Amino acid sequence: MTVKDACDMVISMDADLQDDIEVIDQFIECYYAGCEIVYGVRSSRKTDTFFKKFTAESFYKFMNKMGVEIIYNHADYRLMSKKALNELSRFKEVNLFLRGIIPMIGFKTECVTYERKPRFAGKSKYPLKKMLGFALDGITSLSIKPIRFITSLGFILFAISIALLIHFILGYIMGRTIEGWATLVISIWGIGGLQLLAIGIIGEYIGKIYLETKERPRFIVEEYLNDDNGELK
Repeated sequence: MTVKDACDMVISMDADLQDDIEVIDQFIECYYAGCEIVYGVRSSRKTDTFFKKFTAESFYKFMNKMGVEIIYNHADYRLMSKKALNELSRFKEVNLFLRGIIPMIGFKTECVTYERKPRFAGKSKYPLKKMLGFALDGITSLSIKPIRFITSLGFILFAISIALLIHFILGYIMGRTIEGWATLVISIWGIGGLQLLAIGIIGEYIGKIYLETKERPRFIVEEYLNDDNGELK
């Protein structure tokens, strides 16, 4: 590998060297094969405790459910070309959730699996509390699904109040009502549902504003083509 090649790519990895440096050769092979981003993905979690394995795997699954596209079992061990880094610099937001933003760049990518080594010293930098905070940062940075969950919940509660209203009307016709009970229940469910629905609708607008303020690039050009005269098509 030449000096120029080294300047055209960056490899990020864990500071405590748990990531296997032997697979860097495979990273570079993928780079020469045309990949702009190469992800280091753990092949297993045999060295983790049951609690760590459960919480880590739950983290990746939960993030994907919340609409955050991340590479499963990939942390921060990756190779990025200069082109990919230049496109990453176009994301102007301050809170960069790299595990979710880098897959948004696109380009040709590849995953290289490796066995992570046991921790040589110290403790994990991601206990449960920090992992929950990390997940919250990722969701709030890249997804508005929690807002839509509130909107859906408000709609469901309001629909239940309508169903209860019909039920109590039928009960009144059949003479099976308790005085004051129907008014109380329908008021609680109906007003509660409308409040959540209103908050959710307002949240939808705020979510749109939030995404607009990030000023993310609308598109990323992978390759420019020139015609026979050397002009850009």
